[in-house]
Amino acid sequence: MEKKNSINETMRFGAVEKEYTSEAEKIIMDVTAALEEKGYNPVNQLVGYILSGDPTYITSYKNARSIIRKLERDELLEEIITDYLKGKC
Repeated sequence: MEKKNSINETMRFGAVEKEYTSEAEKIIMDVTAALEEKGYNPVNQLVGYILSGDPTYITSYKNARSIIRKLERDELLEEIITDYLKGKC
């Protein structure tokens, strides 16, 4: 059995998981990723959900609809505005 020379092999670096500052941020990012993967505009879908409370604005793909419902809509909005203002101030 011949031992391969590691210098000729391509090493693979696994993606580093982002550490979220809150559970709400993780939920928003996970739901956003699921919406994007299914081809939806996450901004439009989240706005529709926040304004109406209708969970059908959120895809059930990757359990996103169930995940988003772990947050009250006011908590979701608070997290989004807080993050927005951090970038502006």
